[in-house]
Amino acid sequence: MIKSFAHPGLRRFFETGSKAGIQPHHAERLRRQLFVLDHAKRPEDLGLPGWRLHRLSGTLVDHWSVHVDHCWRLTFRFDGDDAIVVNYQDYH
Repeated sequence: MIKSFAHPGLRRFFETGSKAGIQPHHAERLRRQLFVLDHAKRPEDLGLPGWRLHRLSGTLVDHWSVHVDHCWRLTFRFDGDDAIVVNYQDYH
């Protein structure tokens, strides 16, 4: 279950469907990814084809990432069975 967001626009999108604060053309992919993340019990549950799941390093050590579009990624950490610090970012 998603417990916390780092990106206020992504949180608003998840809770209300408002596209204010995200790239509107990312909405459908983000909707699917957030649904899977909300039901995931571990990062590997997001290892779906084309999502390019991978563990991050450096300042984002212990975070995971899935590909949204071009340089945009959905990043998150897990605390037990819960996703936390869910972010939508261009971290490259």
